[in-house]
Amino acid sequence: MDHFLYRDGQLFAEDVAIADIAATVGTPFYVYSTATLQRHFKLFDEALDGMPHLVCFAMKSLSNQAVLRVLAQAGAGMDVVSGGEYCRAKAAGVSGDKIVFSGVGKTADEMRMALTGGIRQFNVESEPEMVVLSAVAVELGVEAPITIRVNPDVDAKTHAKIATGKSENKFGIPISRARAVYKMAAELLGLKVIGIDVHIGSQLTDLAPFEAAYLKVADLVETLRADGHKIGRLDLGGGLGIPYTRSNEAPPLPSDYGAMIKRTLGHLDCEIEIEPGRLISGNAGLMVSKVIYVKEGEDREFLIIDAAMNDLIRPAMYEAHHDIVPVIEPDVAHTPAKYDVVGPVCESGDTFGKARDMPVLAANDLVAFRSAGAYGAVMSSEYNSRPMIPEVLVNGDQFAVIRARPTYEEMIDRDIIPQWL
Repeated sequence: MDHFLYRDGQLFAEDVAIADIAATVGTPFYVYSTATLQRHFKLFDEALDGMPHLVCFAMKSLSNQAVLRVLAQAGAGMDVVSGGEYCRAKAAGVSGDKIVFSGVGKTADEMRMALTGGIRQFNVESEPEMVVLSAVAVELGVEAPITIRVNPDVDAKTHAKIATGKSENKFGIPISRARAVYKMAAELLGLKVIGIDVHIGSQLTDLAPFEAAYLKVADLVETLRADGHKIGRLDLGGGLGIPYTRSNEAPPLPSDYGAMIKRTLGHLDCEIEIEPGRLISGNAGLMVSKVIYVKEGEDREFLIIDAAMNDLIRPAMYEAHHDIVPVIEPDVAHTPAKYDVVGPVCESGDTFGKARDMPVLAANDLVAFRSAGAYGAVMSSEYNSRPMIPEVLVNGDQFAVIRARPTYEEMIDRDIIPQWL
């Protein structure tokens, strides 16, 4: 469920007309719903009710500080994968004891930053990383709390570029080597083993791969405890998918996911951490764009809009689908047109959808890309020297720009020309 609905013939974000935002900030832009963010976080939190847990929002899906603050005020922790994300979380008011640091390539400087600024745990991905973290912790005279990410070799049955739990992926250590790696961790100074981490991929629409991975983790908990390790926390990652089309079969609900966690792991008396990103932020955001031209092709019509692949790269990168809807509600009896929806970037890959059935549209009409809150703004760029587009947050009948569109001058002035030129 989201809070983007037609009312009186116009698309609204909560109680604000999308057209009013467009008139104020220009197009294209991202807009997020506070109510949707809060509701989706609450669904995950309630799904784990009855067992000790923390829901850590996966910041890589959407990292604007205003959004982070909304979620932090609701009780969320944060899952970060870089020093920059760590700094953003802290700037948004998240305390270190609610920040989990994931990622395969943490540097010594990033480790130092988190150990001095406060950290809930590091999700360690390899033996070399453990050695570096041990040295940094000893240097600072502190203990680094760690879980070790195990790769359960489970096929998440998702897009190859967002699968992370198979033996061929770069993430974690093979679960078959877990006992040896945990033994090594216990012997390294400055490290405190507190649990196990697992994450098998993103945009999963079936609970079966999760369950297969979690049953392997349950067996590993018993084995590691028998070896003398104190396993008190299980970080289960994120990955639960969202419906990107209205006709899609709905993915499992957070309540179903929570019930499966309780069924497979509840007997272990462990604190549970989950790290949802997409299901919290995806349907909480739209990208809004304006039609520049409707162009007649040889065998098709092109709807050329002012948003481009640099603003929303998922379709070009993953062949991802986003529903594209008009901001003015079409008449029920409208005759649909068929468009290839494309942007102005000089790449054939700058295509958002082919042969889309849509109402007849004309120059200056507004369209909205649904389910664009996750991996939209965070993956955008200034390719073709196109300024980053604004982000807007709606709360009831109020809206505010939470990232402004830079001017061409501001964008160009970041370049530094050497004195010899």
